Formats: sequence, structure tokens, C-alpha cells
Amino acid sequence: MSGLVLKLGPKERVLINGAVIENGDRRSRLSVVTPNANILRLRDAIHPEDVNTPVRRVCYIAQLVLSGDAEPDDARLQLMRGIEQLSQVLTDDDSRALLNDATEAVQDNQFYQSLKALRSLLPREDRLLAASRAQ
Repeated sequence: MSGLVLKLGPKERVLINGAVIENGDRRSRLSVVTPNANILRLRDAIHPEDVNTPVRRVCYIAQLVLSGDAEPDDARLQLMRGIEQLSQVLTDDDSRALLNDATEAVQDNQFYQSLKALRSLLPREDRLLAASRAQ
């Protein structure tokens, strides 16, 4: 059996195709075998009031697709523009690789994979913003 395996902690919530599912009192594993299911761990979700940086804005667009609040076709162009803008600022090799992964995932309609790659840029963005504030 292939697909995504979710390991959930007690009372952890996950959004699957627009439905919020809450785990019981024990750790558990769920196997999602439906291809292209939209899945988002709510603990990883970016809340609208936290969308205050360039990387978070692009992540949020991908998250909206996964939550069912944005149409993939509409979001694809916004994601590609956002990734392009980030690539003009984040020019190190690691960031470029993550942005390339995000781009390929968007082109393949793999919005979770795109979000995953983009979220990897958040610590780097936080460090850059902190350094610019310190100057």
C-alpha cells in the first residue's frame, strides 16, 4: 500500500479535503491512500494574522489550496510569482534548491510538497529579518 502515512499525537487535528479530523486520546497512524488528497496538519497551519513576511505569504497561498479555500488554478499563478520573487532575494544554493523543489511541486499540482519546501525557508527568513533589524 502506498500513500501518505500520518502519525498523529493525542488530540492532534488534521485537515483532510476540507474536513477537520481530531485524533483520539492515543497516538495513532493513518494511511491516506487516495491520491492527491489535500492534507494539512493544523499544528503546522499559518494563521492569517501571522502572514506578515514574504515566505509566509507564499506558504499561505499553498495552504489555502490544501484547505480548499483557493482553487488550484487560481493559486498556481500566485505561487509561481511569489516563488520567483523569493528567488530574487534568497540566492544561496540551499534556498535555490528549496525554491526549485517548490516550483516543481506546484507545476505537478503537489501543493503539500510545495508547502513543505517553502516552510523549510522560514527559519532562514527569520534569521535574515532578525539580522536586518539588528543593523
